[in-house]
Amino acid sequence: MTQLAAPRSTRPGRDLPVAITVGVGMLVVVIAALFIRKEAFVVLAVIAIGGGLWELAQAFTRRQIHLPLLPLLVGAVGILVSAYTAGTEALFVSFMLTVGGVMVWRVLDGSGDRALRDIVGGAFAAAYLPFLAGFVMLMLAEPDGPRRVLLFVLLCVASDTGGFTVGVLLGRHPLAPSVSPKKSWEGLAGSVVLACVVGVVGVQVAFDGEPLVGVFLGLATVVSATLGDLAESMLKRDLELKDMGRLVPGHGGLLDRLDSLLLTAPAVYLILTMLQPAPVVY
Repeated sequence: MTQLAAPRSTRPGRDLPVAITVGVGMLVVVIAALFIRKEAFVVLAVIAIGGGLWELAQAFTRRQIHLPLLPLLVGAVGILVSAYTAGTEALFVSFMLTVGGVMVWRVLDGSGDRALRDIVGGAFAAAYLPFLAGFVMLMLAEPDGPRRVLLFVLLCVASDTGGFTVGVLLGRHPLAPSVSPKKSWEGLAGSVVLACVVGVVGVQVAFDGEPLVGVFLGLATVVSATLGDLAESMLKRDLELKDMGRLVPGHGGLLDRLDSLLLTAPAVYLILTMLQPAPVVY
C-alpha cells in the first residue's frame, strides 16, 4: 500500500508505466487462475510464496541470519496444499510441522553457534509467508472460493490505489514519518473510501450480501494492509534495503507486493466466515 505525504508522481527509481503494466498483468493472471481451475491458483500461490521465501532468505543474510530454505520451501507447499484440501486444523498442524522441520534441519546442520538465531528466523518466515497465505487457501476451498479470493485481492488493490492516488494529489501530513515518511493521512483516507466502495459493491455482486459487510471488509482491509506495509517497511529499514528483491519489474520484489496481502488474508477470511458464510453444498 502506498500513501504519499508529498505530491510526487511515484517513488524514486520507479518506472510508473512499467509498474502499472506489470500490476495489471499480474491481476489478469490471478483472475485467470481463479476461474479456470482452483488448483491453478494453488500452484500460483506456491510459486509466489516460494519466491517470497527466497527473497527473505537473501535479505536476512545481511544480518548473518541464514534461513533453512529447503525445509521452509517444502513446508510452504505442505501448508498451502493442506489448508486448501483439509481446512483450518490442517493449516495449523502443517505450520507446526514446518517449524519443527526447520528446527531439526538447523540443529543437524552442525553449525551451533548461530542455530537459535536461524531457527527463530525460520519460524518467523514460516509464519509470515506460508501460514498467512494459508488463509487465502481456506477461502479458495469454499464452494464460492474464487469469488471470495477475488474480492480479497480487489480490496487490497483498492486500498493500494486509493492511498497512492490521494497521497499523490493531496498528501501533506505524514502517517508514520519514522517508518515510512511517504505515507500520509490523506492517503489513508483515500484507501478507506475506495476499499469500502469496492467492499460494498463486491459483497452485493458476488454474494448478494449486506452493504454493511462490505464496509467492515473495507475498513479491515485498510487497517491490516497498512500495518502489513508498515511492518515490511520497518523490516527493510532494519536490513538497510530499499526493496526486498527485484523479481517484479517496476515493483521491486515479490514481498513488496505481498506485504499488505499477507496480513489482510486472515482478516478478510474471518469477516467473510462470520458475516457472509459460504453456501452449503450437499
